[in-house]
Amino acid sequence: MAVRGTEQAAVGRDALRVPVRRLTVLFDAECSLCGFLRDWLGRQPQLVPLEFVPAASAEACARYPGLDHRATLDEITVVGDAGQVYTGAAAWIVTLWALREHRPLAHRLSTPAGAKLARAAVLAAAKWRDGHRQGVGWGGGVYRRGDGWSYDPHQGWAYNPPTCADGSCSTR
Repeated sequence: MAVRGTEQAAVGRDALRVPVRRLTVLFDAECSLCGFLRDWLGRQPQLVPLEFVPAASAEACARYPGLDHRATLDEITVVGDAGQVYTGAAAWIVTLWALREHRPLAHRLSTPAGAKLARAAVLAAAKWRDGHRQGVGWGGGVYRRGDGWSYDPHQGWAYNPPTCADGSCSTR
């Protein structure tokens, strides 16, 4: 008997024999959206228990030494109790799968068409996070570039030419 698509992938990672009994969600504790979602997920009835651990924390590093903890701050990462690692859209889908009232949605999002929608949601959340981080990128605060231009929403654009005081200027 031939094994088809997702069944073949499941066999390849032994998911048919290894049940998921607990999921650990690594979240950015400094992100207001991440904190909101952590609280919301924690209030939902769960078919598979969810545990929340701040990403890149001492606890996360001790539990999962093989993970790229810097990357866990940039993209949602969920770890199963048997060592399964889910990131991005797959992490959101498996997290919804763990919730009683949202498991049917997780099944719909796990289809090829649904995966595109899940990925779009993850990208939208990432874009929102990037815009609301303190001191990183454009979040409505002061914008600075290495070429000397800066923008302050209250004062407008200003040009302060770079100096050679630090020895970084090229001499031609």
